[in-house]
Amino acid sequence: MKRIYIKDVQPEQEVIISGWIEKIREQKTMIFAVIKDSTGSIQVAVEKQSSPDIALKLGKLLRHSVVRFVGKAIKQEKVTLRGMEFIPYSMEVESEACDLPIDEASSQELKMDYRWIDLRSEKQRLIFQIRTFAESKMREFFIDKGYIEIHSPKITSQCSEGGAEVFALDYYDQKAYLTQSPQFYKQMAMAGGFDKVFEIGAYYRAEKSFTSRHTAEAVCLDIEVAHVKSHHEVMDIEEEFIKYVLSAIKERYGEAIKEVFGVEVKVPTKPIPRIKLADCFKIFKEIYDVDVKEVKRLDLDPDGEKLICDYARDYLDSDLVFVTDFPAEARAFYSKKIDGSFDCMSFDMLYRGWEMNSGAVREHRYEQLKEQIEEHGVKAEKMEDYLEFFKYGCPPHGGLGFGIDRFLAKLLDLPSLKESIFLFRGPSRLKP
Repeated sequence: MKRIYIKDVQPEQEVIISGWIEKIREQKTMIFAVIKDSTGSIQVAVEKQSSPDIALKLGKLLRHSVVRFVGKAIKQEKVTLRGMEFIPYSMEVESEACDLPIDEASSQELKMDYRWIDLRSEKQRLIFQIRTFAESKMREFFIDKGYIEIHSPKITSQCSEGGAEVFALDYYDQKAYLTQSPQFYKQMAMAGGFDKVFEIGAYYRAEKSFTSRHTAEAVCLDIEVAHVKSHHEVMDIEEEFIKYVLSAIKERYGEAIKEVFGVEVKVPTKPIPRIKLADCFKIFKEIYDVDVKEVKRLDLDPDGEKLICDYARDYLDSDLVFVTDFPAEARAFYSKKIDGSFDCMSFDMLYRGWEMNSGAVREHRYEQLKEQIEEHGVKAEKMEDYLEFFKYGCPPHGGLGFGIDRFLAKLLDLPSLKESIFLFRGPSRLKP
């Protein structure tokens, strides 16, 4: 006789079930326990007189102990849980639990200390079932479009984003860094003739941020495409991709998301709005009477991101919005400038108040790229390994990096992306 999942148990079956004790209730002549596994729950009923050994063992256990029963399910209309009870013939205690250190009312930080216990809830399991499905649909979309999947190194000799927000480490006798982005390697793939690539992988940012949307170790979907001439071509790709993924999630999990998280999965039915950064500040002034100082108009701060998302939702009927045409000085050195402008071919995609990703057309011409590196205060000689990619012919290209942790957090209206990450890492969190 093999163990079966609880969801597959049918009345009059003699089977083996195994799982956690979710609830236990003892009466004068009976002991009732709710047993759950990853697929569902069932009520186990033990009569003390007819099964004294089982009753004695079960009565000594605490919640979340792991047990294994051999027995038979019977119809029991009075039982609200699936209308059946499981009557055991024998019982094995597989793991005896101590008093639980957390419960539903515990703080988020305490739950993070005992993440493996927190993950046992059906709500937490559903988050990661949805995440697994979402990532599979991302892969499916790009594979069907002819993209090549790459797995770039996470230990690198150069900082892809520049700045001080890097984790340095000793690499044999050299200095190395945990990658901030697969950007350089995606561009190398363009120089290698791969034409279209994608990657789902981790990146690392040594930001001392304690917000609900920052993490030191994140998982991102990155894409890069050759022979694009405008950032609007890259946005077209993202728009098609995000509609595809949201449609699939809505079809498979829409009802469960509405029931458990109280939010509706909305799939765009018309083009996602595209608003130039300069126009965002005009909207803030005209619609919300918020005047942003000139010196701060290089980017949107968190309040600005929320405000433009509010505008897109309330005035354009969209949970998603592209913000485009950022000043070149405010973006990475490899962003391609718009001819005759101080701006570059760049964009951010925002979703329900948070930035999901940045994207751009890249500068692929060797001499111009050298100039832009110098303009950003970096000596070109320090970037020579990177610049080598562009010496021997490289097509124009562009791409983006999409934050999966943030996407799931906003999709499900979670209080923090800590809930959408299996194990969170931040300035004060290195365990478990």
